[in-house]
Amino acid sequence: MKLSTKFISFIVIIHLVAVGLSLYIFQKEPLFFIASEVFILLSLFIAWQLYNEMIQPLNLLMTGVEAIKDRDFNVKFLKTGKYEMDRLIEIYNQMIDQLRTERTRQEEQHFFLEKLIHTSPTGILMMDFDENITAINPKAQAMLSIQADAVLHSALSSIEHPVLQALSHLKTGESRTINFNGLETYKCQKAHFMDRGFPRYFIMLEELTTEILAAEKNAYGKVIRMMAHEVNNSVGAVNSILDTTISLEQNQPDVTEALQVARDRNENLNQFMRRFADVVRLPIPHKEPLNISDLVMKTASLMSSVAKRQQIRFEFNFSDNDVIIAADVSQMEQVLINVIKNAIESIENDGTITFETTHQPPQLLVIDTGKGIQKGIEEQLFSPFFSTKRNGQGVGLTLIREILVNHGFGLSLHTEHEGKTVFRVRF
Repeated sequence: MKLSTKFISFIVIIHLVAVGLSLYIFQKEPLFFIASEVFILLSLFIAWQLYNEMIQPLNLLMTGVEAIKDRDFNVKFLKTGKYEMDRLIEIYNQMIDQLRTERTRQEEQHFFLEKLIHTSPTGILMMDFDENITAINPKAQAMLSIQADAVLHSALSSIEHPVLQALSHLKTGESRTINFNGLETYKCQKAHFMDRGFPRYFIMLEELTTEILAAEKNAYGKVIRMMAHEVNNSVGAVNSILDTTISLEQNQPDVTEALQVARDRNENLNQFMRRFADVVRLPIPHKEPLNISDLVMKTASLMSSVAKRQQIRFEFNFSDNDVIIAADVSQMEQVLINVIKNAIESIENDGTITFETTHQPPQLLVIDTGKGIQKGIEEQLFSPFFSTKRNGQGVGLTLIREILVNHGFGLSLHTEHEGKTVFRVRF
């Protein structure tokens, strides 16, 4: 029962009792009875006035409470001239002003934080109390090549992505460097903040690939330039002596042949060093519009004779929409030639190489049915001078990496299962 109802009931009962008593006591004295009734009516009037003065602050308070409940901090009250009411109104108005100021400050901070996260050059994943992803900023989506809709409200461990799988094992406050596909390197850190008394976790991803590759290239570039300088100086001088010696008429045929073999070997050494130097001297890409499907068809036609000799078939699965990129045509052609060559060498005989493009996201996949990549070496594939071939120099994949990284494209190479190895370029 409401307080107002209780008060009215009490007043009514009291005055009914008073009327009954006055009738019983003064029924033989009409003047006293009339006087008592006037007094009772006056009491009712005063009680009604007191009721209004008592209930008005409560109604005012309830109106304010409803406004706060609806998060409307613009409702303020005017003073009435009554001390108690004015004191209550003054306190309420001060409280509303403070709440409005705090709410404005909180919203400004919230919008600033959202803007900061959205434009941050660091990838950020926000999680709820149960460690399900609630937000992922554009940088993290670009770094991991995933769409927000595909991962929101999901636990890290439930998402089939190697980097997210690794992140699911991070502990709060822990920082770790993760290498993905032997090429992409991320510095990951997990932390938390308190929200309504419970910890909420977030993970920051910083891509170190570019910095690591630049430092790596600077290191092996110095070695290659020094080796090339020494080899070129030595080969040039030795070839000059050999040319002079070969031209002498008194040479025996077997001596001349041996000298020619030595000169040819020197030339091979020179070509060998030139291949390494090409990686260091790779020019800046001259970008122009390029249709990936056209490039694939052109390069596949160029390599078709080699594939046919080994009974290897080419299959094409292009998206309905053409994938148009800005790239250096000759450099991208060199990438594709090396990829196809590696796929042919992996298959050896009788297999299939499938070229596939997707428009959203824009990417190219080269899938072969070869023997695949041995476990334990996937992380070393793009390391300079690393090769699994008996006479390999480890230049092909390094050149591919340099060209694609210079273009700003992502790449990966891994065996999904036996008979399916995928080279992926993300534009």
